[in-house]
Amino acid sequence: MARKHTWQQELEIVDRTMKAISGELDPQQLVKLYWDGIAELLPLEDYVALSRRGVEPPYFLVTRSSRFNQDINPWTHRDKLPRLTGGLLGELAYANKPVYLDNLPARLTRDDPGWQYLEGFDRLVALPQYDGGEALNIAIMLLKPEAHLDLSQIPTMHWHSSLFGRATQTLVLRNQLADALSDLDQELQTVGEIQRTLLPESLPVVPGFEFAAYYRTSARAGGDYYDFFPLNDGGLGMFIADVSGHGTPAAVLMAVTHAIAHAQPGTHTPPQSLLGMLNDQLMRSYLRRGMFVTAFYSVLDPRSRQLTYARAGHNPPRLVRQGRIIPLDAIGSLPLGILENERFDETTIALEPGDLIVFYTDGITEAMPSESSQGRRELFGTSRLDDVLLKSVCSSAQGCIDAIVDALNRHTYFSPPVDDQTLLIIRCL
Repeated sequence: MARKHTWQQELEIVDRTMKAISGELDPQQLVKLYWDGIAELLPLEDYVALSRRGVEPPYFLVTRSSRFNQDINPWTHRDKLPRLTGGLLGELAYANKPVYLDNLPARLTRDDPGWQYLEGFDRLVALPQYDGGEALNIAIMLLKPEAHLDLSQIPTMHWHSSLFGRATQTLVLRNQLADALSDLDQELQTVGEIQRTLLPESLPVVPGFEFAAYYRTSARAGGDYYDFFPLNDGGLGMFIADVSGHGTPAAVLMAVTHAIAHAQPGTHTPPQSLLGMLNDQLMRSYLRRGMFVTAFYSVLDPRSRQLTYARAGHNPPRLVRQGRIIPLDAIGSLPLGILENERFDETTIALEPGDLIVFYTDGITEAMPSESSQGRRELFGTSRLDDVLLKSVCSSAQGCIDAIVDALNRHTYFSPPVDDQTLLIIRCL
């Protein structure tokens, strides 16, 4: 190749080209920038590029050509690319090695499938770009009789072409991954929106009692679940549960739990019966190995102001009464989905005016600052929860939730939650 530039000029061209492609995310534009830069250094006015990627032998695609009438994006309009087989281009496509031909006219006939791309040229250099050891893409430099090429440069050209081919393919895969993640995120967002429709649309209205709820997932969808069940005898069922793990698998199991719990509306008394029925159904058909559900179910009798409850491995709610905390942990059983025929005991407490009951999932008490925060990474814990309940002026159920969430955010330095967080509060008037 006759040197047209000094080495300083060549370095400037290469540097300018590398800067341009370093910020390019469109593979089509990346290739154009690269070859525009190379064309300043090499006699690269004419070219043809082939691809065997995703094509059954002996076929191949012509992905680029200086003789194309229009610029076709080989990634987005692959169906518009010429699909050929055989001929000289077929030999180059499946040679699986670099090829230099200095007698192109002698090798080319008019009936060759690649005639329109190769006619009129004197020599060619075919440089494969490997993927898993196979030349799935081939870049071909076409030289007219008057063009000069230093053959000693071909090994370096092969080196550069292969590295650029790998970089381009990496960018394509990156963009495909980004698109897939975007689609997945959209799907998860839809799952989360559907999941939220399973939660109560409104809080119950029961004379003598006030209710409030808080629900926040750590991902688009989560495994926390709370619900209210108006009962046939005038009582109110209150349910809170936490599926092991989080994300889509937990959200699916949460939806299953919701469906089972709503199979017989108005009949969920006594509490031990609902937990037993859920355990049997989940064990029989839905739970996979290692998954389980913690749950707390209670039935409020507004007339007698009594609360009957059963607990399946769930965090004991906190009963705030006259300046002290009483955990509702008198009874308890294993989480749902651990053992078949598990027995769930129940007990009853009498509620008093001024009582406040806080149901919660472990996403509340196990919240901690993120690793990037400046604070100490300690769990929020039940002790901090109790401090908020005892020291805050909870004049309403919602006011109590606001105080807990505020303390939680200050403790975590407003870090995003790593687990789903749910609060359900009942205030006795």
